[in-house]
Amino acid sequence: MQTVTLNNGVEMPVLGFGVYQIPGEDTERAVSEALAAGYRLLDTAAAYGNEEAVGRAIRSSGIARGDLFVTTKLWVQDAPAEENTRRAFESSLSKLGLDHLDLYLMHQPFGDVYGQWRAMEALNRAGATRAIGVANFYPDRLVDLILHNEIAPQVNQIETHPFFQRADYQVLMREHGVQIQSWGGFAEGRNDLFTNPLLAEIGKEHGKSVAQVVLRWLTQRGVIAIPKSVRAERMAENIEVFDFRLTDEQMARIATLDTGSSLFFDHRDPKMVALLGGHRLDA
Repeated sequence: MQTVTLNNGVEMPVLGFGVYQIPGEDTERAVSEALAAGYRLLDTAAAYGNEEAVGRAIRSSGIARGDLFVTTKLWVQDAPAEENTRRAFESSLSKLGLDHLDLYLMHQPFGDVYGQWRAMEALNRAGATRAIGVANFYPDRLVDLILHNEIAPQVNQIETHPFFQRADYQVLMREHGVQIQSWGGFAEGRNDLFTNPLLAEIGKEHGKSVAQVVLRWLTQRGVIAIPKSVRAERMAENIEVFDFRLTDEQMARIATLDTGSSLFFDHRDPKMVALLGGHRLDA
């Protein structure tokens, strides 16, 4: 598996397995099959409600802890944010059954972001998590966080797919040493992604599926991808993307698909800020 090196020297696989929207009762089986297929990066979140199932799959896999890269995410915390962040971290770690995380992400750019980040910095310094980062931060929020804290995020996980490519933002993140990671790499099939004629034609040129073309496009750009599937055959297909390379001309053709806008929601929309920022998880 190819890796990228984060700004603190930690190596992270460029392709992993995500469990967003996989029901808890299906998660253990799905993660077990993903691990059997060769995935070593696992991405979950407290808000997904399936950390315990991910932990069970890890334990039953027999794979050495050092061979895995496990990410989970912190939901918005009420004051005192630093204390509550530590408590939320310990809860996630307990549910996963692990003694440390490889990456801990702030899931949303809302609430007492700075109190949450200070607690995450402390967890990182203590070795409880090897790397820390954020998710869904737009450029202004990311740069502000970097300028006013001691540790810059290692990762920013954001919506990134052929219809919302984030190329300029990736350049900005690279300038600040922040690694881009994609969520929604397949755009959840919106805009008829899986039957898109341009992507299908490029796939035909390589004998690959549209999904494989999209994952190759992401990883070839240096974007970490975490595709989700509940089908073992699709998991196996999704990881077989390192035996071909898209040409510069093919990359340029895919660039023409960019709409420059989210297909889901804007984290700067006041209604979305109120919805996400005001939601709390059950204890």
